[in-house]
Amino acid sequence: MSTLILIPARMASTRLPGKPLADIAGTPMIVHVARRAAEAGLGRVVVATDTQGVAEAVRAHDFEAVMTRSDHETGSDRIFEALTILDPGKTVETIVNVQGDLPTIDPRVIGAALKPFDNAAVDIATLCVEIVRDEEKTNPNVVKLVGSPLSATRLRALYFTRATAPWGAGPLYHHIGLYAYRRAALERFVALKPSPLERRERLEQLRALEAGMRIDAEIVQSVPLGVDTPDDLERARALLSN
Repeated sequence: MSTLILIPARMASTRLPGKPLADIAGTPMIVHVARRAAEAGLGRVVVATDTQGVAEAVRAHDFEAVMTRSDHETGSDRIFEALTILDPGKTVETIVNVQGDLPTIDPRVIGAALKPFDNAAVDIATLCVEIVRDEEKTNPNVVKLVGSPLSATRLRALYFTRATAPWGAGPLYHHIGLYAYRRAALERFVALKPSPLERRERLEQLRALEAGMRIDAEIVQSVPLGVDTPDDLERARALLSN
């Protein structure tokens, strides 16, 4: 499949303003993410941004950037605009959305997101990891994927929630917000209006499930560090400086 990796990057983070350009070991964070994405070896890598400074920083390190509108409500809307700019001839079949705040992500984890597409019925693929820390099971900031097991390494997503679910004995899974879309699925998804459960849980992926789209998740072994706060940034600096 022809694959395009898109990395949405916006400067207007409420908890860590300007984080795409935050310095980590002498390099902007967004460039670290682009390097990890390129190391995955899946295909073309492009940063989608609404800020000229981000585009310039990315290009200065020999990566591609595309300018998008500043009024997008979600990263999915931003990557769809980028896709239409970069591939008007519709040759790209698969789009991988890698969040721009994952500077330490393992390239193999990015590659794992494509594995569910070995089933032609899957519209959207994503990742999850089994929760091992008890405090994460009740933390509403840790999104849980409720799924039906398909194999030892894969779930079919039935629901996503900030609550502790499912009830009873058995594993709980932390959803990792990295997505791969078939092109037709992304086109359909961004045309949908926000759904009731999406608004209630504040989880965009529920829009797809409520519309009857199929999401499968590959189970991986670690959660990539997402940089959302100054403390997260210091952790990323410590990791990448070593």
